[in-house]
Amino acid sequence: MTTPAPTPPGHRRRALAMLVLIVASFMDLLDATIVNVGLPAIQEDVHATPGQLEWVVGGYTLAFAVVLITGGRLGDILGRRRVFVAGVAGFTASSLAAGLATSGDTLVAARVVQGAFAALMVPQVLASVQALFKPRERAAVLGIIGAVSGMAAVAGPLLGGWLVSADAFGIGWRGIFVINVPIGLALLVAALLWVPDTRSAHPLRLDVPGLLLASSGLFLLVFPLVEGREAGWPGWITAMLAAAPPVLAVFVADQRRRMRRDGSPLAPMHLFADRGFTAGSIVQLCFSGAMAGFFLVLALYLQLGLHFSAIASGLTLLPFTAGAFLGSGASVPLARTVGKPLVVVGALMQAGGILWARQVIDSHGAGLSGWDLLGPLALAGLGLGFLVVPLVDLALATVAGPDAGAASGVYSTFQQFGAALGVAVTGVVFFGRTHDGFDPTALRTALLAGALVCTAGYLLAALAGLFLPASRLAHHDARDDEDEAAADTLPAAH
Repeated sequence: MTTPAPTPPGHRRRALAMLVLIVASFMDLLDATIVNVGLPAIQEDVHATPGQLEWVVGGYTLAFAVVLITGGRLGDILGRRRVFVAGVAGFTASSLAAGLATSGDTLVAARVVQGAFAALMVPQVLASVQALFKPRERAAVLGIIGAVSGMAAVAGPLLGGWLVSADAFGIGWRGIFVINVPIGLALLVAALLWVPDTRSAHPLRLDVPGLLLASSGLFLLVFPLVEGREAGWPGWITAMLAAAPPVLAVFVADQRRRMRRDGSPLAPMHLFADRGFTAGSIVQLCFSGAMAGFFLVLALYLQLGLHFSAIASGLTLLPFTAGAFLGSGASVPLARTVGKPLVVVGALMQAGGILWARQVIDSHGAGLSGWDLLGPLALAGLGLGFLVVPLVDLALATVAGPDAGAASGVYSTFQQFGAALGVAVTGVVFFGRTHDGFDPTALRTALLAGALVCTAGYLLAALAGLFLPASRLAHHDARDDEDEAAADTLPAAH
């Protein structure tokens, strides 16, 4: 009897491990995009206030932002599989809690917890790619992750729309959260079987004081913006806003002190002395906020103002995703040679797309159809594709190799915080014009005002883009050693 040759050690297990990790990343990205189309049904069922609707979206991204770097470091120290499993378990449990929520407050709490556990789960994906694959092998794996991210962007609104419109499983909007439970349970078993427990040989220490200071400062900034209008802008709301800058200043001072003491701050402040990195982070913050804010208020207007079904609302967003795919593909060969102008043009195209959509919505009134927004949303999507492909490389091009991992973590945090801030600021303008009601005319007026805020965000992104490096100053093929140095702390894009 001949014994079959065994599979080369590591190859099959690496493939299975990455399948598990990529599915988890897909689940997180899906959850970030699926919820917008369910907001009107949530509002009707649990009588959520406008502020609670904002927190359902923004609370997730804010929690993700503040825990993201710490999640990566915990994986470095404790083992990436252990932290990944903890993240999946918490994400699954909080998804169930969100699906069972009977009030706006309990749903918001579940979403904040969900975002925090996602921030434990997601950083282990790219960190594991770095640990399991050689530099020359990573491009294919990262390409798959990028494709999966694009699929999640498409699938989120469509799946969410179908779950709500078709009342899948007989639980209405709750299905958009409950669907995570069987997937999460399967991931837990698969992770324990197939994901190696890699960790960093030289992990940075946890910065708990930095995490608490950053969380407090960002909360003091975002909470008043979301709750101030409903509370009538009392003195304590103003006091919170006034307290945010001093707390963030203390955070900056603490980070500088920790850098001198042990070299492991949450956000190394010397990174911001690099003009390219600072400009790239600002571009990321502004365009992420503009995009998150616009699609929140657009979904609310389509469903509450024009009575689109959830699936029709999801289908309306497809031209944006298609445009982003086309723009990304077209910009890949241009990114190295064109660089900065591509980012600026992409931001301006998105601003133009939003202004065009605003004009179409205003002129069509109650007769608006999804087809009417095809051109504006496709233009904005093309602009997104042009912007995102070169942006990361330009933002990190002049960062020193040993700082690459920390820079990636801070950069991704700007992305998540930008989305939370964009939802808060756009929400202030949008809900401030609905007068606590959802009359179609008032909603249209509110959307037109909110769209101007988002346009301003894109224009700020274009302005910041002018300060990016003129071109990529380094090439990945020549920076394999730097990739290794960054391996432990690179977080996944979200």
